[in-house]
Amino acid sequence: MGRFHYHADGTAHEHDHDEDDHHHDGHDHAHDASHVGDHSGYETGGLRVDVLEKILGENDRKADDNRRDFRTHGVAVVNVMSSPGAGKTTLLRAVFERLRGTLRSGVIEGDIETSIDADRLAAVGVPVSLVNTANGFGGECHLDAAMVRSALPRLPLAELDLVVIENVGNLVCPAEFDVGEDARLMVFSVTEGEEKPLKYPVMFRSADVVIVNKTDLLPHLDFDLERFYGNLRDVNPGVRVIETSARTGAGLDEVCGWLASFTHDTAHDHGTPHDHDHRDGPA
Repeated sequence: MGRFHYHADGTAHEHDHDEDDHHHDGHDHAHDASHVGDHSGYETGGLRVDVLEKILGENDRKADDNRRDFRTHGVAVVNVMSSPGAGKTTLLRAVFERLRGTLRSGVIEGDIETSIDADRLAAVGVPVSLVNTANGFGGECHLDAAMVRSALPRLPLAELDLVVIENVGNLVCPAEFDVGEDARLMVFSVTEGEEKPLKYPVMFRSADVVIVNKTDLLPHLDFDLERFYGNLRDVNPGVRVIETSARTGAGLDEVCGWLASFTHDTAHDHGTPHDHDHRDGPA
């Protein structure tokens, strides 16, 4: 049987997969009937909910396996999500350049097809493990725990402090699957519109940090930043926000600072502190 891929609006579809098939610390991602959506409009609504619960339960078990492996190696993990074109790859390139010599970082890169973004990140010297979801995972518009697990053997986890999972660009599906991460970072572009938190609340609600990117374009856009922040607060009142521009470098030091503190705190919480004394200071 294929894997159902469900959305917060209650719709679902099925893909065939060769692989087996989310709880994230600090977030309520409980997979109850309300989470999988209202399926009462279908004659088979109850069956659909049962199938979705089974699929998500299997994913949670894989996510727990991933989390166990990450913690065994003392690695902090951030799941980076956005819509297509929000600039997360360009942002990550700039961040990794600044973190060189400070944090030993690696990437799990998720894309439906091509290695374009993976190659761009590898070019700045970070190890990258690519997952193309079109290859054996039905061309899904997100990464799930099984996909992330398939990428782990291609990363030198014992040599890393931080793993960044760059999820497939999509504002719905990635937020619905735990992949074993410690935190979620969502990249939002000011070109997307102020109403996005209201239209895609699951994504914005699940984020620990929201990066407001491409702020250098604000003088050229009819974008109300305060209105966006009001909408964001309605969905996720306590979320941390960092304004950035990969083009000008604005806000990148704050992103790097958050990642460094997050990595240190995560290692401490897991009882696996890293010794950073042998590394150079920030670039």
